[in-house]
Amino acid sequence: MELLMSRHALEQSRERGISINEIKETIQKGAKFRQENKIISIYRHIKIVFKKMENKFFVITVMIKKEKNGK
Repeated sequence: MELLMSRHALEQSRERGISINEIKETIQKGAKFRQENKIISIYRHIKIVFKKMENKFFVITVMIKKEKNGK
């Protein structure tokens, strides 16, 4: 799997302690939701927004999923 990462996504992943392997795992195994021309993938505590470009994945942002009770 080939990842291309925006500068924003790189900064966010570093700040939040999320590895490239965790990003790949979230894209591969996560629940997917389409939003306009982007895909949101959620797996475990990670939420990734990306675009699929041929056989590459362009990661737009990396987030920690908030729990329903606000924590």
